[in-house]
Amino acid sequence: MTIKTAVNDFLAQRTLAIVGVSRSREKFGNMAYRELRAKGYRLFPVNPKADSIEGDHCYQSLNALPSAVEGALIIVPPAETEQVVRDAAAAGIRHVWMQQGAESDAAIRFCEDNEISVVYGECILMFAEPVAFYHLMHRWVWRLLGKLPK
Repeated sequence: MTIKTAVNDFLAQRTLAIVGVSRSREKFGNMAYRELRAKGYRLFPVNPKADSIEGDHCYQSLNALPSAVEGALIIVPPAETEQVVRDAAAAGIRHVWMQQGAESDAAIRFCEDNEISVVYGECILMFAEPVAFYHLMHRWVWRLLGKLPK
């Protein structure tokens, strides 16, 4: 279960890799990239099938990044997430956010076993301030249902 401290710790990291960022503006990975960049995060897009994302150089892997990052937002299928968290550990990344749908039990367990702060089952756009109206509504509904991290 994700706790609020892990959410806050991840969001405090200002230099992030976004693994699985999409070239398509309609896909969540691209939307998250644009929104987090607009919120002032320094971002490194990672997608082995893209040369650039939104005009920015795209990296093939976490190992190819030109400098260290503080956290990694993972937006890939669960089977790929397991390798991404291993790559994150090898790169010295201590904060990981597995976007809803990217998490797997094995990847979560790997993070916990390797002292990597992990957020999973949550939408980063519900928490990264300032939060857009749509995501505020989503957060409000989750609060009513008791699903927000505590």
